[in-house]
Amino acid sequence: MKKLTFDVPSDVPQNQYDAYIHNYSLATKDTGRMMLFAGDQKIEHLNKDFYGEDIADEDSDPIHLFNIAKQAKIGVFASQLGLIARYGTYAKDVSYMVKLNSKTSLVKKDVMDPRSPLLWPVSKVVEFKKNSGLKVVGVGFTVYLGSEYEGEMLQDAVRVVYEAHQNGLLATLWIYPRGKSVPDEKDPDVIAGAAGVGACLGADFVKINVPKKESVDSAILLQQAVKAAGKTKIICAGGSSTDVKSFLTSLYGQIHTGGTMGNATGRNIHQKPLDEAVRFCNAIYAISIEDKTVDEAMKIFVS
Repeated sequence: MKKLTFDVPSDVPQNQYDAYIHNYSLATKDTGRMMLFAGDQKIEHLNKDFYGEDIADEDSDPIHLFNIAKQAKIGVFASQLGLIARYGTYAKDVSYMVKLNSKTSLVKKDVMDPRSPLLWPVSKVVEFKKNSGLKVVGVGFTVYLGSEYEGEMLQDAVRVVYEAHQNGLLATLWIYPRGKSVPDEKDPDVIAGAAGVGACLGADFVKINVPKKESVDSAILLQQAVKAAGKTKIICAGGSSTDVKSFLTSLYGQIHTGGTMGNATGRNIHQKPLDEAVRFCNAIYAISIEDKTVDEAMKIFVS
């Protein structure tokens, strides 16, 4: 990978340039690509992602997430402020992204369109960063496009991005088309539209689901979303658990064919026992950050 050349957005004040560049460097390891370890599902999916068949016993305890983040190679660990406040000093060398909104999965979309309100304002994250001394490099926020509540989420997202940049922090948006008005959440045109919305909101990175279309390689479909996002960089959600070789092969295609700039992976990592989770993180990091091949990454995983 070539060393990153920064394109600092114009809404970052000059007195925050150095902070923004420093945080960008930490989050992307000077590559421009982000390997995001996602640990925000304890609200999003409740305990079903952390307990049950084929899920490691230790995954029930939140410390498992921080053990992984501490021991593995990652770019940034994303979770809610409460968890980071409780466990962050245990893994003080980790770069953190604070997820500012969340909702549970209890209310289904056929009952009510998804609505995910702001839980913490950016000002509280800035205050927490100062008081804790932790490496908080950015914030994250989810928008459900197509929801009848998309207007308020878009307004919140605008404020989040602007206030993050005003304080030298990165802003990553999770943008998912979802609701009764969205018949196909993986439609390539809709996914590309979501990427374009992220660009309009000023996000540094946008996390999207991988688009799907019968008989077409998803990596090729991603090219449309990457173009729609322009200078805003696209990372793909890891999705539900799958076998390691298939995951790494898909990730390689997303980056080298699709043009994405990394990944955001949760369940595929933390549902594994600690040693396996760390090795899998290191394999993902090898492809995302170190530009390794799938075979090279597999050797890291099985080592």
